[in-house]
Amino acid sequence: MSTPSSITPAGSLASHLHEVRAKWGWFVALGLIMVIAGAVALGSSYGLVIGTLVSVYYIGAMMVVGGIAQIFHAFSVKGWGGFLFWLFDGILYLAAGALAFAQPDLAATVLTLLLGISLIIGGIFRLFAAFKLRPAKGWGWILFSAVIAMILGIEITVQWPINSMWILGLFLGIDLIFNGFTILMLGLGLRKH
Repeated sequence: MSTPSSITPAGSLASHLHEVRAKWGWFVALGLIMVIAGAVALGSSYGLVIGTLVSVYYIGAMMVVGGIAQIFHAFSVKGWGGFLFWLFDGILYLAAGALAFAQPDLAATVLTLLLGISLIIGGIFRLFAAFKLRPAKGWGWILFSAVIAMILGIEITVQWPINSMWILGLFLGIDLIFNGFTILMLGLGLRKH
């Protein structure tokens, strides 16, 4: 049985797209706010420090929420045998999140080092992936991405811990600008349709 083209189901892609197009202004406003927030974060060393603290507090809050959920989960599977594992894991998450709030400088230092190491390791994995894909068209972009990730990771770890109070803010500012710009462009594109 086919549906006539003039009748679209309530949950169809066309009806959702119509709803999104009607709110193009919200996308533009959100994009502008994010670009401005990113520019403020990148505009001064004070902005970078605030961006770093916002990042640390956000990660800390997520760890606290995850820890509490894990502790509740431990008590819900008490008879299963994994109670102590879930309980200790939840307590560690909760403690790490609380530490992020109590000692944001220390948390920023640890997170910066982990970020640098992650970029290096991720870059090495991408490097191997690039050479595995070598005959395929576009493998050079993966190689380029791998080299950039490793250079960033090495740069972060070499300057660690001096850069700990601004590097997370720098990444947050860059992410806000790029993400805000793409949302802004989406909103402007929706306006034209």
